Amino acid sequence: MADQRDTGLTLDPKFDAQGLLTAIVTDRVSGELLMVAHMNEEALAATRETGQAHFWSRSRQRLWKKGESSNNVLNVAEIRIDCDQDALWLVCDPAGPACHTGARSCFFRRIEGDGLAPVA
Repeated sequence: MADQRDTGLTLDPKFDAQGLLTAIVTDRVSGELLMVAHMNEEALAATRETGQAHFWSRSRQRLWKKGESSNNVLNVAEIRIDCDQDALWLVCDPAGPACHTGARSCFFRRIEGDGLAPVA
């Protein structure tokens, strides 16, 4: 029998040992995968309060609002949580490129043969 976290309607995120959830971001209109990041409890709360995506930067070890320096914010239209509440799906309206490289999506390369090719 599945536990209440798996089937119930109570938000009860299951953060990992580092206090993080994986967050998958897609474009609301196109459905395109834009990025994958991580959220801690503070990032999830800030996202819910402001309607703009916030994440936990593992490299900088701090909370960051997506677009805080580029102005390419992610306006959150919907947040979904998976069945065991350890991953999030953010459906967003991006205000510019999602990737720090300037690409629309962080997934702008495809693995082909022994190397990488740009996605057309």
